[in-house]
Amino acid sequence: MLRAAGIGAGDEVVVPAFGNAEVAEAVTRTAALPVFADIDPVTYCLDPFAVEAAVTPRTAAVVVVHRFGRSADMERLHGVGRRHGLLILEQSESEEPYDEMAQRRERAAYLDARLRGVRTPDGGDGHTYQQYVVRVPGNGRPDRDAFARAVRAKGVDCRVPVKTPLHRTPGFRRRVSLPETERAAEETLALPVHAALTRRELQRIVSVCNALGGPIMVGSTALFGV
Repeated sequence: MLRAAGIGAGDEVVVPAFGNAEVAEAVTRTAALPVFADIDPVTYCLDPFAVEAAVTPRTAAVVVVHRFGRSADMERLHGVGRRHGLLILEQSESEEPYDEMAQRRERAAYLDARLRGVRTPDGGDGHTYQQYVVRVPGNGRPDRDAFARAVRAKGVDCRVPVKTPLHRTPGFRRRVSLPETERAAEETLALPVHAALTRRELQRIVSVCNALGGPIMVGSTALFGV
């Protein structure tokens, strides 16, 4: 799509740093420069205000990635595109059958109502919960990582959705301020929410996570109390 739009050497393309390198790599393959903008802390998609702040005379396009089943604020992003004459491209997540989506939403609602000690996702309009991403807030320490280790030790699967933002990786290192991106990379954790989960498995997730509401000790240091 970038090549078809004439994007190439000398152009800049605004992309998220929160996610995998696929989009940024696609930009570099056209000989354009990927420019990272911050995310909205609720949707984990590009923040329209951050995108507008990243625009320069060389900016030619913005690639918007919808994340975890939440959609970006396309109305505002298209507004940015119109004001600056930019191409707005979207990368959507894979489509799922309606029945499976409904079951994921049902399981997400169960977790929303019962989880304590983590910040549950903001459902918003049309959330499909391709991933159920909670926040384990920290205070300058890797609290999320300690929580994840403890959850896995109790037999509950979980994963860190984005371990390192792209602007902190060797291939795309930039000196740029992306506070929401970095905070999300430090705090987010994806818990199971797939349609095959049984009620007993959901109860197990809740029981394990809620039991970790007190301080987890690593050595003699209390990493967190949530």
